[in-house]
Amino acid sequence: MSLIEQLAELVGFHASYTDAFGNQVYARDDARQALLAAMGYNIDDDAALTQSIVELKEQSWRKMLPPSHIAYSEEHDHYLTLSVKSDVADYISWTIETEHGESLSGNQTIADLHHLEYAKFDDAQFNKFNLKLPKLVDGYHNITVTLGDIVDSCPLIFAPKTCYSPQEVADFKMWGYAAQLYSLTSEKNWGMGDYGDLKQLIKNTATQGASAIGLNPLHPLYQNNPAHCSPYSPMSRCFLNTHYIDVTAAPNFDECKVAQKRVNSIAFKEKVIAVKSTELVDYVGVAELKYQVLEILFSHFIKQSNNDNHKEFDAFKASHGDDLLQHATFDALYEHFRQVDYNAFGWKTWPQAYQDPKSNEVKAFQQDNAERIEYFAYLQWLAHRQLKAASDTTKESGMPVGLYLDLAVGCDGSGVDVWSDKDVYVAGAAVGAPPDLLNTLGQDWGLTPINPVALQKQGYMPLVKALRSNMQYAGALRIDHILGLMRQYWVAPGMKADQGVFITFPLQDILRIIALESRRNQCVVIGEDLGTVPDGFGEIMQNAGLLSYKVLYFETWESGLFMRPEMYPELSMVTVSTHDLPTLAGWWTGRDLEWRQQLNLYPNEEMGVNDRQARISDRQNLIAALDDVGVIDMANAPEQSPATMNQELSLSVQKYLAMAPSRIQLIPIEDALEIKEQVNIPGTIDEHPNWRQKLPVSVEEFTHADSVVSLGKVMNQYRPKGSDNQ
Repeated sequence: MSLIEQLAELVGFHASYTDAFGNQVYARDDARQALLAAMGYNIDDDAALTQSIVELKEQSWRKMLPPSHIAYSEEHDHYLTLSVKSDVADYISWTIETEHGESLSGNQTIADLHHLEYAKFDDAQFNKFNLKLPKLVDGYHNITVTLGDIVDSCPLIFAPKTCYSPQEVADFKMWGYAAQLYSLTSEKNWGMGDYGDLKQLIKNTATQGASAIGLNPLHPLYQNNPAHCSPYSPMSRCFLNTHYIDVTAAPNFDECKVAQKRVNSIAFKEKVIAVKSTELVDYVGVAELKYQVLEILFSHFIKQSNNDNHKEFDAFKASHGDDLLQHATFDALYEHFRQVDYNAFGWKTWPQAYQDPKSNEVKAFQQDNAERIEYFAYLQWLAHRQLKAASDTTKESGMPVGLYLDLAVGCDGSGVDVWSDKDVYVAGAAVGAPPDLLNTLGQDWGLTPINPVALQKQGYMPLVKALRSNMQYAGALRIDHILGLMRQYWVAPGMKADQGVFITFPLQDILRIIALESRRNQCVVIGEDLGTVPDGFGEIMQNAGLLSYKVLYFETWESGLFMRPEMYPELSMVTVSTHDLPTLAGWWTGRDLEWRQQLNLYPNEEMGVNDRQARISDRQNLIAALDDVGVIDMANAPEQSPATMNQELSLSVQKYLAMAPSRIQLIPIEDALEIKEQVNIPGTIDEHPNWRQKLPVSVEEFTHADSVVSLGKVMNQYRPKGSDNQ
């Protein structure tokens, strides 16, 4: 085995994997080398490689404590493994600082500890012992151990086994709608859906009996680059997207005369009409309108005397501390350097001194631009209070789940999370997915991966912050690409998406962290487990209390026949489609296959022909499945050739899924309205109108649309609120 192979194996890279087609794919040497270099290893010198290998092999012995330790709270006895160099000292002492500021301490002789194993190196012998820990409440603590002159500490986390369950939310099977927030149209908004529209959607759908509203990720995007609109490519997974602010709901909007004059001017109203009338969301036009008024409102806000709103804003800043300051500073720097150079998209294009958030130059910028940084913090406060208001509305409206939010798998490498914490990110590499049946060329998502070793050293706090940031508003959280918490597919810098390498992540520890945050926030967790799933992964998810993500299109046998509803697991969320897949109408009519052909997404013509042929039998199998369980009136079934969509099929499919024991069923609004075009086609950027399509029916009229009225009646028949729908 070469030095590169040895180092790659120790870091956690897989030598090979089995792809979706059953082929064994071996990692390329150049890919491993590039990824190791991106992680900071010196791969150009054999001596350096050898040293890195030795350090990795010996690190668990030479460091007294592990990078972090997670104790399983359901267990009776708790032990921490120590590594002790022989003949250093006979006694150890330890101190635990709990999350709530309490301090516990103890000491004992080495001879009294339970010996586990030993290792001899050239310079010394090391022994591993078990140190018994006191039982602590679930949470994030820290332990420091002293052995002679040696002092070491690590995060000590007590965490539960399972997440907050849907059975704890309600004793009946629930349903709701899934919406792309930007796509909402309304009488009030300024060209794209906003948090105010979300409140209206909640109120209206609650009257239908909906228990949840699912949303695209609401993570912050680049405020000064609104054309960057993919919600799955955020600059951070903490804080919120300020593009969604309902300007008219700002607390000082009605009393600010300058803002009122601007908004009521003929020129402004004409621009609002223009962006509302576009076929696709005009993110740049909408941003221009919103932020000019928000700047006016901020100027008015800071000139007001201290009132309840100021106290609320100050409390918001205090609760988010340095993280908010860092985020707002980044926004201000991004804006500043784009004014200098329009093409400065991200911190990597800034002068070297500003690429370090702790530099003297950044500190000076913060002092010189304090008011501008305050403005960006103000926008985050507005977004927070408006999404919190929407969340509160779900409770007031009797929605058991409420908001069902979405956590993206990672962050854009040019954003604030990577800028703020480069030690934990692997700059240059990208998270993606290997070739599969839908994406035969593989996928490079352009998201900067987290170094799993660095994540452990930081006590998993980057993940904790992302979970907390989203769970505070949500009754359910979908974690995109949950498989990435077990193993991630990394694409090396400059290499193609089908040349990636898998790397192992500490899944069991991460699941404990998710469970801890889930229970603290009383938030159900859904793991998006689509794609090639390793054997046993479903059982691992169920044991951790995560709901599986079941999509109708994929729930088939090898024969192509659809699985009956009772085959779906109870601990699952079921839906017809996702944002990356065709709508039901698009699937039935083959609109998605037309797009794939048009965009040259097939590696060869034969594959396109096979897909079109397969869709014919898929349609036949779906009708057969619907007929088998008695949810379709065959006299009203839609034509299959040529394929035409009708309401009978739309309602029958939702009935079919409603019969499943799955605790939650989500209906994409696009399916409720029988829309053909899908939200996003993976592997495309501008070739398809991804993340830009508007709904043809307004929020005000949505629950009055004929197809939606019929759907509401069906769902209340098959999944009524109450304990009798089991």
